Amino acid sequence: MPPSTSDTQALRQILEVTRKLAAPFDLDTMLAEVVDASREILNADRGTVFLYDEKNDELVVRVGTDLDHIRIPADKGIVGESAQTRELINVPDCYADERFNQAIDKQTGYRSRCMLTIPLIGYEDSLIGVLQILNKKDGVFDAQDEYVAQALAAQAAVVLHRVKLTEQLIESEKLDQEISVARDVQMGTLPTDMPDIAGYEFGGAFAPADQTGGDLYDFVPLDDTRLFLLMGDATGHGIGPALSATQVRAMLRVAIRLESSLDDAFVHINDQLCEDLPDDRFVTGFFGLLDAETHTIRFHSGGQGPIMHFQADMGEYDWHPATTFPLGYIPQSDLPAPHSAEMEPGDILGLISDGIYEYENETGEQFGRKGVMRVLDEHADANAQELVDRIMEAAREHGGEAPQADDITIVLARRLPE
Repeated sequence: MPPSTSDTQALRQILEVTRKLAAPFDLDTMLAEVVDASREILNADRGTVFLYDEKNDELVVRVGTDLDHIRIPADKGIVGESAQTRELINVPDCYADERFNQAIDKQTGYRSRCMLTIPLIGYEDSLIGVLQILNKKDGVFDAQDEYVAQALAAQAAVVLHRVKLTEQLIESEKLDQEISVARDVQMGTLPTDMPDIAGYEFGGAFAPADQTGGDLYDFVPLDDTRLFLLMGDATGHGIGPALSATQVRAMLRVAIRLESSLDDAFVHINDQLCEDLPDDRFVTGFFGLLDAETHTIRFHSGGQGPIMHFQADMGEYDWHPATTFPLGYIPQSDLPAPHSAEMEPGDILGLISDGIYEYENETGEQFGRKGVMRVLDEHADANAQELVDRIMEAAREHGGEAPQADDITIVLARRLPE
C-alpha cells in the first residue's frame, strides 16, 4: 500500500532533520533542532532530551526545560522505565499515572498533560538517552504519533553519535587523532552481524583507501523473510564522503521505519541529496529488497554497477548495469520500475564497488570481473563471508606493491543450495 499524504509529509520533515546532521553544530544546538522538529511534526508544546550518564547510571536533562542539569536515577519514573525497557511509553494523562514525577512541574510552573517518551538507542543497542515530547496541542498522542516519534528518536540517536564525533574532533590537537576518531565512528556504523534469513547467507566487508572512506553498506531486516540491502559509494574518499555515506544510511533507515516502499525511499533520498550536495558530488547506490519467500531481489541501482548475479545451475554470470542516475545527480520525476533478480538455489548476488574491479597492479592491469569470477569458480563450496574475504585477498595479491587507490566494499547474498 502506498504511503498516505501525511506519511509522505512526515518522511520529508524527518529527512530534513537528517539533512542537518552534516552541519558542524555543537551538541546542544543539534539537540534543540531535534526537539524543535519533534514539536513541529507532532504538533506538541514542548520536548526534552535526557542524556544517559553511564558512569553514574543517571539520566541528565540536556535540553528542553527551564532547569539545568536535572539528574534522575536511570531506573526511576516514566523516563527511567523507557530507558530500562527500551520501549516507547504513551501517557495520555500524566497526573493520573502514578509513575509521573510531578516535582519538575512544580519547580518550573509548567503543567504536563500528556506525553510520549521514547528511548534513544545507538549503535550496538547502546542507550544514548531518552526523548520526551509533551502536550499535544489538539488532544493526546495517537498511534500515528508514536510511529513518527520513533523515527524522530532514531534521528536523535544519530545526531548524538555524529556530534560526539565532531566534539572529539574539535578537542583533538592532531590531524591523525581526528581522522582516527572519524574512522572509528564510521566503522562502528557497519553491520556487526550478518542477517539471519532462512535459506540465505550473507557476507560483507569495507576497506577505505584512506583512514575514512565514502563507501557504505547495510542490512535492514523488515521481518523474518524480507531484507533491505544497501550499498553505496560517495564520490571521493575521506571525511567529506564518509559524512555523505553516513547520511544516506541514516535517511534510508528513517524511510524504512516509516514503511516507505522501495521506490519512495529511493526518490525521497535522491531528491534530498540533490538539495544537500554540491553540484559536483553524488552517491552511487544500490537499494534492494530481498523476499526469501518468492526468492526475488527487486532493486534500483543509481549509478552503481555492475551488479553481479551468479546463476549456479548454469555456472554463468549476469552483470546488471545501473538502472538509473546516481543519487543526488538530478531530481527523480519518473523513476524506472525496479529490476528483479530471481535467486535459484546456490545463486549469488554480488554488490561490489569499483575499488575491486579497478584495482590495478604495477603495470596498470585491473583486477576486473575476471578476477571476481576466478575466485568464485575456484572456491564454489565456500560460504558467503569466506568468498568476500577471498575476493579481498585476491585483489590485493593482484595489486602487489601498488597502493589501494579507491575504497573497497563487497556485499554477497547467497541462496543456500537445496
